[in-house]
Amino acid sequence: MASKQPFADSDTADEAVRSTCDDASICKRFASSKGYWTDPYLQYFVRQTGERKAPEINRGYYGRVKGVYHLLDAFLKKTQCDCQVVNLGAGLDTTFWRLKDENIMPKKYFEVDFPMIVARKIHHIKTKPPLSKPLIESHSTDSLLLEGHNLDSDKFCVISADLRDLSTLEDKLKKFHINPELPTLFMSECVLVYITPEQSSKLVRWIADTFPTSMFINYEQVNMDDRFGQIMIENLQRRQCNLAGVDLCQSLDSQKERFLSTGWESVNALDMMTVYSMLPQEDVARIERLEFLDEKELLQQLLQHYCICWAVRDKLNLGISRIGF
Repeated sequence: MASKQPFADSDTADEAVRSTCDDASICKRFASSKGYWTDPYLQYFVRQTGERKAPEINRGYYGRVKGVYHLLDAFLKKTQCDCQVVNLGAGLDTTFWRLKDENIMPKKYFEVDFPMIVARKIHHIKTKPPLSKPLIESHSTDSLLLEGHNLDSDKFCVISADLRDLSTLEDKLKKFHINPELPTLFMSECVLVYITPEQSSKLVRWIADTFPTSMFINYEQVNMDDRFGQIMIENLQRRQCNLAGVDLCQSLDSQKERFLSTGWESVNALDMMTVYSMLPQEDVARIERLEFLDEKELLQQLLQHYCICWAVRDKLNLGISRIGF
């Protein structure tokens, strides 16, 4: 397996991690523009690039988006939206606007990311009416906070914080009125892999200890100890992007163990090949007609190296442990 190179310059490593936000957003923009799913808001955060993305990449992002949405929407339904959502390392994600459009908003939707990414996102929201109007519509007073590194309204809050600095994260969430007694969904997409196993375990343990009725959805790499996984690691290392948490991405069992060892009651994990096969097949057939895929084996390899893991604590006995595919 490729060795994980330590970086003398942590700023360089962090900058490389921040660049993955743009990569994911550009890929999502391209796939949605091709009709894989509908996202009318991403265009305001990401300019369309001329670079074409391969069909297997587009199908991979389709599985990622639909898989995460499936679990998120099931949690909102189970809690009747009497809940909170916290998107960790949210980047330029547009889920808040989708939930607003579909009238399935939680009590409050929080996002957390690096200050530089948060500042960019808030700038886009401030300067683009299609983004700011839904936010203003869901806010009941004139006390909307819209500053460089924080945004706070009745329904939507964007916080700048480093997930490795738990005390600051906790202070900021408290400052913006997170309620630990409400059912709370935490979600992250290819985020925990960039912090050490110790740091991610501390984070998920703090969540389990603080939010007695909660769910965590983690989309991330898996099966990283084979040749395909090694190539993925080497490609990222060439961009100075260190997968500090890759040791927990060895298998579905290692992904689950992160949560089982930190106080979560029940944990499930599926690789994305399995998730893809469990999505509504009529829609899968539709998207598979969008582009011809020559290398079906490559798609299979790609999907086998990502997974969704979801963990639950259910003090209120809402039945959220029954959420799945």
